[in-house]
Amino acid sequence: MPLVIVAIGVILLIVLISKFKLNTFVALLIVSFCVALTLGIPMEKVVSTIETGIGGTLGHIALIFGLGAMLGRLVADAGGAQRIAMTLINKFGETKIEWAVVISSFIVGIAMFFEVGLVLLIPIVFSIAKEMKVSLLSLGIPMLAALLATHSFLPPHPGPTVIAGEYGADIGKVLLYGIIVAIPTVIFAGPVFTRLAKKIVPSAFAKRGSIDSLGEQKEFNLDDTPSFNISLLTAMFPVILMLIATGVKMILGNAGADNVVFKVIAFIGDPSVAMLISLVLAVYTMGLNRNISIKEITRSCSSAAASIGMMLLIIGGGGAFKQVLINGGVGKYIAVLFAGTSMSPILLAWIVAAILRISLGSATVAAISTAGLVIPMLAQYDANLALVTLATGCGSAIASHVNDAGFWMVKEYFGLTLKETFATWTLLSTITSVVGLIFILALDAILK
Repeated sequence: MPLVIVAIGVILLIVLISKFKLNTFVALLIVSFCVALTLGIPMEKVVSTIETGIGGTLGHIALIFGLGAMLGRLVADAGGAQRIAMTLINKFGETKIEWAVVISSFIVGIAMFFEVGLVLLIPIVFSIAKEMKVSLLSLGIPMLAALLATHSFLPPHPGPTVIAGEYGADIGKVLLYGIIVAIPTVIFAGPVFTRLAKKIVPSAFAKRGSIDSLGEQKEFNLDDTPSFNISLLTAMFPVILMLIATGVKMILGNAGADNVVFKVIAFIGDPSVAMLISLVLAVYTMGLNRNISIKEITRSCSSAAASIGMMLLIIGGGGAFKQVLINGGVGKYIAVLFAGTSMSPILLAWIVAAILRISLGSATVAAISTAGLVIPMLAQYDANLALVTLATGCGSAIASHVNDAGFWMVKEYFGLTLKETFATWTLLSTITSVVGLIFILALDAILK
């Protein structure tokens, strides 16, 4: 019965969002209350369960998520992202243009959330495709592959950041392993898939697309933007700090726990501290050092914070649903169901996240909801929590289709038909998910 109740809850969520166009956060709350009562959680404990879920989820990621959004916006508003992209494109030249797009999109994707990176990079891709007289989609697919992989695998993106907190995984290891998995995944889902897609749906590569819906784009004179090195350092600084701390921790282990230097490195490499230090650096490199007033810098930060308000509420709603599943005993039921089986928790997390992603559309909600079903199982296994985190994010990337906003963004910007969007974007997201899982399982085998 618990799984039947969850299935009915998911169907209700889909109906509320798709049929009645209800706000996702409100829909999640309604479903959380309904499922909580149906699972037998006492009425006097339902509200506290939902509050615990929202508070516990947002308490871990609000700092990282908010500071990350501000950092990304400062880099974008200063023209740093455009400087990174154009410098790499100019260095690689016309013959290797798609690799320049992949690398620049990957770097920008680490610093910025998927939608922000897409809106920022797609005008650049449009202008480059027009200037070099190449197919728009032949550059668009590598860009989308890099943005999707960073969104699915790498902190400070909401999915991997939230799930790392829920599973109790070391976020530095999630970042390190995520980069190891993301790089080959992007190669397969980007440049390699582009060649396959040209054979599957050649008509899509003749489309010119349109970015009129983005409105007037901010024009940058590259000479007035920060240098490539400064832009790259600023965008990657939180990653550098977290990777240094993770590397030191992995090398020294518990041996350096009492060392003052070790403690300082660990403190600086903490995700929240790393993001705050990086934001302060960005305020200088992207603002003050370029004679931009504090007022304008503050305006950029405020705009970034405002833009993620609804996303934070949706994440909180997902946390409430997750907590209901845990307190309602659904996770324990699944743990009993799979007791004694040889199925890897990595594979189970991927399967559950994939099913929820296909059903719900939202990768972030699918990932958070998966935690509520998988967490009770983890106690039975000696699982690598960082890899389980990546598997959850990986599963939540699969088969983007009509219930996902990203599907319609890609269709509109690239001027594709429904069939062409399925054959390109939906297939690309599925390749990202499946190939990513293969590399996660391979990494798990190596680390054991």
